[in-house]
Amino acid sequence: MVKSMTGYGRGEQAFDDGVQITVELRAVNNRYLDCTVKMPRAYIFAEEAMKARVQAGAARGKVDVFVTITRSGGDDMVVTVNEELARSYVQAFKQLHKLGGGSVKEKYCATDLARFPDVLTVEKREEDLDEMKGRLLAALDLAIADFNSMREREGERLCADILGRAEAIEALLGEIEARSPQTVNDYRARLEAKMREVLQNTQIDEGRLVTEAAIFADKVAVDEETVRLHSHLGQLRELLGAGGAVGRKLDFLIQEFNREANTIGSKCSDMEITRRVVDMKAEIEKIREQVQNLE
Repeated sequence: MVKSMTGYGRGEQAFDDGVQITVELRAVNNRYLDCTVKMPRAYIFAEEAMKARVQAGAARGKVDVFVTITRSGGDDMVVTVNEELARSYVQAFKQLHKLGGGSVKEKYCATDLARFPDVLTVEKREEDLDEMKGRLLAALDLAIADFNSMREREGERLCADILGRAEAIEALLGEIEARSPQTVNDYRARLEAKMREVLQNTQIDEGRLVTEAAIFADKVAVDEETVRLHSHLGQLRELLGAGGAVGRKLDFLIQEFNREANTIGSKCSDMEITRRVVDMKAEIEKIREQVQNLE
């Protein structure tokens, strides 16, 4: 399956402990694969693993990965009691009770102790890094699947357009092939007439004259170019049918299309063939633009 380089995908997973991970992928055209991951700094340890997962699913394009992590409730926070400090406060209260007589209360509530500095501390619960990496990759896999699905749909549309234009080129090529023999004959006849006119007062072998005219006339024949173009069209269909990352190969192949079309145009002075070459080059250019979007 041929894919487009451009696309968007989204993956979302919610876990029982209130963690929700959302991963979004966005890609635009690029000559090579360039992947950037944007995520909370605390989870940067998973960046390389996520890049490797993206690289396994995409061959070309500038891919941006956006990671959002949210938590519901306070499950990620833990409250700890500094027992030694609390006992020290209690002991200090007892001493104050002795010093103050009955003016200082002897019983102490937990809320009294909680008000003092550093008795209670609220800290972020320590995470299992391997588990978190697995969660991130699971959400990323969903996003990649959605991303590739969109790219495949776009790739199908691009392939259909390219194949339609290939048929148009083939039809134009057939018209050029049908017209070419007559063009060669006309050119040979004009060349013979011109040579006779120039050499009318000179003794020259008739057979030699005809042979020389035929040699020069063959230079305007485009049989070799049309055969190569037919071959290139076959290669184009084969590459699209094989699927995979064929964009770069197709880019080189389209250069060969242009080379053959230019040669045909430079060889022929026939207006009908020239018009068809111009139409053919227009179709080739449109294919080139579409190929730029393929992976």
